[in-house]
Amino acid sequence: MSSAMRKTTKSPVVRRLAAAAVALGSCLALAVPAGTAAAAPSDPVPTVFFGDSYTSNFGISPVNNQDSERGWCFQAKENSHTVATRSLADKGITLDVQADVSCGGALVHHFWEKQELPFGQGEVPAQQDALKQDTQLAVGSMGGNTLGFNRVLKQCSDELQKPSLLPGDPVDKDEPAAKCGEFFETGDGKQWLDGQFERVGGDLEELLERIRYFAPAAKRVLVGYPRLVPEDTTKCQTAAPGQTQLPLADIPQDALPVLDQIQKRLNDTMKKAAADAAGGADFVDLYANTGSNTACDGADRGIGGLLEDSQLELPGTKIPWYAHPNAKGRDIQAKQIADKIEEVLNR
Repeated sequence: MSSAMRKTTKSPVVRRLAAAAVALGSCLALAVPAGTAAAAPSDPVPTVFFGDSYTSNFGISPVNNQDSERGWCFQAKENSHTVATRSLADKGITLDVQADVSCGGALVHHFWEKQELPFGQGEVPAQQDALKQDTQLAVGSMGGNTLGFNRVLKQCSDELQKPSLLPGDPVDKDEPAAKCGEFFETGDGKQWLDGQFERVGGDLEELLERIRYFAPAAKRVLVGYPRLVPEDTTKCQTAAPGQTQLPLADIPQDALPVLDQIQKRLNDTMKKAAADAAGGADFVDLYANTGSNTACDGADRGIGGLLEDSQLELPGTKIPWYAHPNAKGRDIQAKQIADKIEEVLNR
């Protein structure tokens, strides 16, 4: 397998953005009197939301902009950003949402590059285009698609390798799904995974620098992903109430801890990117706080099963959740995002 890996050193673009942001940040700091205490703003906070299908809340109906090309982003009208904004308003914290550009299928580099939509339905602009000089808050989640988590799932499931609406191919079609746990822990599978994580880390670094450059006054909040696999994987061997398929379909039980380790590593990579960001960024650790609402937690599940029908459908075709947050998971996610925003704005 090719091992052309992305280097962890900063790209020239990142270095230029960082230098410009530091210079502009210094100017802004001079404008603030020393000793000024931070307080929750009384005026509406100009806010931009960004992200992928976990923040657009793929699977929840109805969809925003259903009659335009942006409808193919599968952004729910009641996504976690909308719910979080409403709950903050109930506490007297008003967000002036300049844009919510979260879009299903987005990779981290779609923050600065246009994104091609599925089924030849056109394209959407780079998500960073929504940022303005007066944006004071930028919140969102990216990383899972850049990692290729859909390809990981397909590597582990014969069912998902059948023709479906889930994009991507397994990492290695010649390796049996039954041995996917071993595949990702050794040899080519491990090498591929290490390269993907290196890319995710570098791309998140660039994303956070770009927010700092294009919206120098914005507080940055990176949102992690909710936990999919519980600590007790025997839960995954029982179908949820009203379902016939297992929550994680035919993925072997001995591979489930490996999937969980991959997701934990992604969470740690995102957390590190936020912690290391110049100027500081915050992180919403959904993984650490959703262990009782995984795909395998029955009636308490916050994640729709891999092959469980979601609320969306194309003509004649029901669309599975593909392990995305259901309405319960959306609300859990929204509360934690709102709590973090409140904390950040009151700092």
